[in-house]
Amino acid sequence: MDSRLTPAMRSQGWRLLPRPYVYYKLFNSLFLGLSVGTIFTIYKPLDPSIYSLGGIALAVAMLAVAQLYGRIMTLPWFFRISLLVELVVLAMVLWFLAKPYTWLTAILVYAGYQVTFSFGSYLVRAETLALDDDELLRRVDSAKQIGYLLGMAGSWLFYKLLEHRGITTPEAKVYDLHWLLLGCELVIIAFLVKSFERKRR
Repeated sequence: MDSRLTPAMRSQGWRLLPRPYVYYKLFNSLFLGLSVGTIFTIYKPLDPSIYSLGGIALAVAMLAVAQLYGRIMTLPWFFRISLLVELVVLAMVLWFLAKPYTWLTAILVYAGYQVTFSFGSYLVRAETLALDDDELLRRVDSAKQIGYLLGMAGSWLFYKLLEHRGITTPEAKVYDLHWLLLGCELVIIAFLVKSFERKRR
């Protein structure tokens, strides 16, 4: 796989392992599918003007990241930034479970997502350059779609099960779902760590 890396993605003595990476993307999209509806409940305390400021900050951050492509288009940086994004998500989930439905929690979750989004374009481009194989790209993109569909179906089923148990308020449902998201995020991080390794000399 390393022999096919393009000059734009430098391996620097690292390699990406396809099998755990596909599982990483599967569970990453599963998390997205599970959590996609939660932000509407979490963000309720925020003033709409926050979103305008957040959008400006996001655009500036993405522009800044793009200027660093010459340095960070390497497998080690691809791993580090991917791990940083997942650790930010993990921190958001833990914070929400500890202090749900406060203005501070809402702003921290919003800011956390903006941080992860700021690396979005980089991660997409780095992934394409790192994989550089039609079959592997097919497997990864298929895993993403399957994970997202399973997550959407899973969240619907989870909410229905909560309603069956008498839990009907959106706030209670979203809070309970975050325990499921916590477990999912830990699995994501485990597969991500397994997806990269230093080549033996």
